Amino acid sequence: MEIIRIALADDHQLFRNGLKILLGAYSEFEVVAEASNGVELLKMLEDCPADIILMDISMPEMDGAEATAQVTRLMPSSNVIALSMYGEEEYYYRMVEAGAKGFILKDSDISDVYDAIIAVHRGGNYFSQELLYHVIRRIKNREQEEKSSSLSKREKEILLKICEGLSNHEIANALFISKRTVDKHRANLLAKTGSKNTASLILYAIKNRLIEV
Repeated sequence: MEIIRIALADDHQLFRNGLKILLGAYSEFEVVAEASNGVELLKMLEDCPADIILMDISMPEMDGAEATAQVTRLMPSSNVIALSMYGEEEYYYRMVEAGAKGFILKDSDISDVYDAIIAVHRGGNYFSQELLYHVIRRIKNREQEEKSSSLSKREKEILLKICEGLSNHEIANALFISKRTVDKHRANLLAKTGSKNTASLILYAIKNRLIEV
């Protein structure tokens, strides 16, 4: 059985202790390092490399975004999942730009944390459904440049609906078009953005500020 090595970066020791205990219930997980800020984390990872880093966004000395950027540059085999709280939307874009592969709320069920770790370890992305819903409530249409300029107005509309968590059938009803048309647009979106799945499309939307976070 493959062991997934995990590092915890959070300035609250009680939170780290609790999370470590919960992760310990899974035989495939091993917490190899704990840090209270980004500076400590980077030093620890030199001796204890990790596959997954659960990274708090707000930390002293070196915050989550800066630490994530350093990890992405120096330790590309390590993947970062951001630990978030409501009210920290201004940091989401910075974390994505820095290289975070997922976001989970600090009060998420441990099963969500498990799913996030497995998904990201397998090369995917993971966004807490609660967090995504909270962020998507602030969606705004805006003109895009560079990569997103290749998307048609209809494709952007459908991408926003995907970010809202709607199924292809629900999108078709909302936009008064056929499900077959939505299927085709979704396939085009995946191809144009180089995305593999819905989570990757959401990441693309955040990166290119097609949704306001």
